[in-house]
Amino acid sequence: MAIALLFALLMNLGSALAVNAWNKFFFDALQYRDQDRILFSIELMLGLAALSAITAALLQQTRMRLQLRWREWLTKTIVRRWMERRRFYQLSILDLVDNPEARTAEDGRLAIELFVDFTAGVTNAAITAASFVGVLWFIGGSLTLFGVEIPGYLVIAAVLYSGLTSFGMWLIGRPLVNRVEKKAAAEADFRYELTRTRENAETIALIGGDEDERVKLDGSFDALAGRWLKVISAQTRMMFLSGGNNVLAPVIPLLLGAPKYLAGEMTLGDLMQAAAAFAQVQTALNWLSDNSLRLADWFASARRVAALDSAFTDLDKFAAGPEGHAIDLNYSDDGALHLRGLSIAQHDGKVMLADADARIERGEKVLVKGDSGTGKSTLIRAIAGLWPWGSGSILRPRDARIAFMPQRPYIPLGTLRRALDYPHDDRPIDPERTKEMLRACGLDHFIARLDEEENWSGIMSGGEQQRLAFARVLLKNPDIIIMDEPTSALDELSQTRMMELLRSEAPDATVLHVAHRPGLDRFHDREILLIREQGKPATVAEASADLWKKGRRWLAKIRAREVSEG
Repeated sequence: MAIALLFALLMNLGSALAVNAWNKFFFDALQYRDQDRILFSIELMLGLAALSAITAALLQQTRMRLQLRWREWLTKTIVRRWMERRRFYQLSILDLVDNPEARTAEDGRLAIELFVDFTAGVTNAAITAASFVGVLWFIGGSLTLFGVEIPGYLVIAAVLYSGLTSFGMWLIGRPLVNRVEKKAAAEADFRYELTRTRENAETIALIGGDEDERVKLDGSFDALAGRWLKVISAQTRMMFLSGGNNVLAPVIPLLLGAPKYLAGEMTLGDLMQAAAAFAQVQTALNWLSDNSLRLADWFASARRVAALDSAFTDLDKFAAGPEGHAIDLNYSDDGALHLRGLSIAQHDGKVMLADADARIERGEKVLVKGDSGTGKSTLIRAIAGLWPWGSGSILRPRDARIAFMPQRPYIPLGTLRRALDYPHDDRPIDPERTKEMLRACGLDHFIARLDEEENWSGIMSGGEQQRLAFARVLLKNPDIIIMDEPTSALDELSQTRMMELLRSEAPDATVLHVAHRPGLDRFHDREILLIREQGKPATVAEASADLWKKGRRWLAKIRAREVSEG
């Protein structure tokens, strides 16, 4: 595609050179009042117009297809890196880079589209300047001034004039790149605020937060408008210079060539050809300054995409913690789930859970309890492979199918059948089994709508969404089920039914259930209690404290006690 684009640029140059030669032919015919040559020049122009149309279409096709192919590669590369190793989750809790979705979509588009335009423009400017400099040198000839002969004086004039205007544009436009980048960041922040308001519309409306949201959105846009005004200020100064240049540029070659034309050393065709060539050279040499705003947009977008790419690399390093240690997620060979010397820290190094050792047998149902802030949710995130910060090891059964049930289930866009088969794997789900699970979970009123495409997270209540999550997990029949308060939106009767259904439909599954609601003990074989203690950590915890170089902390230790069934 790049070679095709270069070929189109060369064809475009050939067309421009032909039109420039036509100028001499036509205006000479006018000067000599040669009607046959005038008529022939009109026919010739029709052919040149057809050639230019074909060239323009080819240039458009090759340029836009190259942009599309390149953007496709860039977008898929960024999305793959974003989704790999759960980076999308870790970036959501770390302040390494803002608005990765806007950087991927909008900035990625601008970084590619404007770069292709930039490369094509610079290439075209270079070959155009080189070609028309020859025309100017040949047509303009030399000029004697105060007894001194100046060869190629029109070329020298074009270079000097372009240099002055380009320097002026550079001087005025220097702050533009930084201002455009800040404006792009403000645009992304404003879109993010709007999205948050839309996603939490019901909650905001119920608690009467309309006015607060409006004030916040107004403030976000005011910040954007302030940065936009700075871009407008810089661009206005540049347009002032550009507007004057647009008037002067066509006149200067006519003024410079007029003495030779009046002296009879140039024909009218020579003068008009030289003026057109001067304009081509001046435009080519001024290409960078004339496109400074687009270049600023490109540079700002490219830097934002590059920062996102760097954040992925930094995230991998940051996941290891300040001393290069991370939780070792590995496999056990006995079918049990093991926690060995497990210490879990916040991403800033502060230890939340220290010196944890536990063994959860295959098929065991374990309830995890503890005061708020003891790290219950973080523990199961570490077991699920989402939380790398800490030390020690987590051993999960090899080839075990793991299902994770968060407090707020994720329901993808599309049909309800697709939501029940999310994430999709190669195991087909029996349609009758799907209906059976919906009935068992009290969702039989949705059976007739299984193949309707809706925004189901907006249609279903919180309780219905949690019951849908139970149906989805039971249809998948996983080996390990990790649950983070998945019954918080259910009444006590519905909670009992869901937990009884889980025990009857998945008797062999290992369950690790974080919850604090009463009445759940009887559905589990034992409890793991996270108890907050103040003081220095013991052996493994001391190693953690040394690793993270922190002083006294609140630490949580795992203690297990058997709970009778039933």
